[in-house]
Amino acid sequence: MSDAIIVRNVTYRAGKEFAIRDLAMTVPTGSVYGFLGPNGSGKTTTLRLLLGMLPVDDGTISVLGHDVPAGVHKALAKIGYVPERLHLYPTLTVEETMRYHAAFYPDWDNARAENLRRGFALRAEQAVERLSKGESGKLMMLLALAHNPDLLVLDEPTDGLDPVVRRDVLAALLEYVSARGATVLISSHLIHEQERICDHVGVMDDGRLLAEMPMAAFRGGIKRLRVSKAPMDRGDLPFTLLSRGVSAGREEEWVVRGWQPAMKEYFVTAESELREVIDLDLEESFVELLRSARPPVVVAGEEN
Repeated sequence: MSDAIIVRNVTYRAGKEFAIRDLAMTVPTGSVYGFLGPNGSGKTTTLRLLLGMLPVDDGTISVLGHDVPAGVHKALAKIGYVPERLHLYPTLTVEETMRYHAAFYPDWDNARAENLRRGFALRAEQAVERLSKGESGKLMMLLALAHNPDLLVLDEPTDGLDPVVRRDVLAALLEYVSARGATVLISSHLIHEQERICDHVGVMDDGRLLAEMPMAAFRGGIKRLRVSKAPMDRGDLPFTLLSRGVSAGREEEWVVRGWQPAMKEYFVTAESELREVIDLDLEESFVELLRSARPPVVVAGEEN
């Protein structure tokens, strides 16, 4: 199975104000796929659609080779899920919570669960309702990893955790992925964290997937160009022009997607001068992609 998740032409409407529209995404087997987007962009809704928690209006979803929702019960047996909000019984202890979850998974690994509990410094007798936010995050990751899943679906798993706890949680995740060859779909707004651990990326905004590609292509393919004598007529551009504006004097600043070094020839042919090619980090690339996809803001009182 080359792709752990395949989504095609999925539509879902959540009330009058928001909808997932014509969603298509592919998560390769064995990848760590970073699912990026601002709050309210549709990331959590998409994850719930993948897990069969919400019904699609149209389109198809396949997870671990099983159609969703018809075969979702088979897929869920091999999925470790960390939701955005804690969903454990507050009066159970850590040990009781582990035993409770173990009853649902034939592949539950008691030794792995205990090793994670000790590594995370979680006390077996501690009640869930008395856990700190960091301890709760560790427990949720433990439960997701302990039944040896083939796919991990993580919704903001480190949100609100301090840097030390984030490091511990991500280290356990990456150790498991390395040993098991598991696939990870991780939704987060912590861009720099995603840049460190992900090899594929998808960017979502307003219910649409704006881009999907290997992390290296995303990080290296969006550039800021400084151009002198910029052509008025864009012609047939060899790249996607995300934005264009004046930076100083007659010099323009272009932000482009899909850049390759050989594309410098375009400016020679257009009798322009490419003064500088500037690398962007993942956060800058993310912001530029969102900005280019959104309608321009109209300031009150401006003429159309």
